[in-house]
Amino acid sequence: MESGSHLFTTDTFGGRGMTCQSCHSGGGKIAGQLANGSKIPSLSNAAAIFPRFSPKFGKVITLEDQIRGCIAGGLGGKPPAYGSQKLNDLVSYLTFLSNGKPIDMGGKPK
Repeated sequence: MESGSHLFTTDTFGGRGMTCQSCHSGGGKIAGQLANGSKIPSLSNAAAIFPRFSPKFGKVITLEDQIRGCIAGGLGGKPPAYGSQKLNDLVSYLTFLSNGKPIDMGGKPK
């Protein structure tokens, strides 16, 4: 969990100099804001709402898919490979944030 928290707050993944925390405030614990000013919910229940159907992609996506998509799109970085230690650490951190939240696959971010 600590390694994932560190990655979340410091790693740019070779992108445009932003980290996950650049948009997801307070380590993802509170609502954030995208670079264009759009508000985004916290990640406090992220692990509890995946997998979920993505209308944008027309398929079910996993938390790993979502993380990789944010890194590629939002940060302009190179997403960690599936099964890699970095991706597993980020999933572990987001799962920690969701600790105690009820499973609600397909639910809404809070």
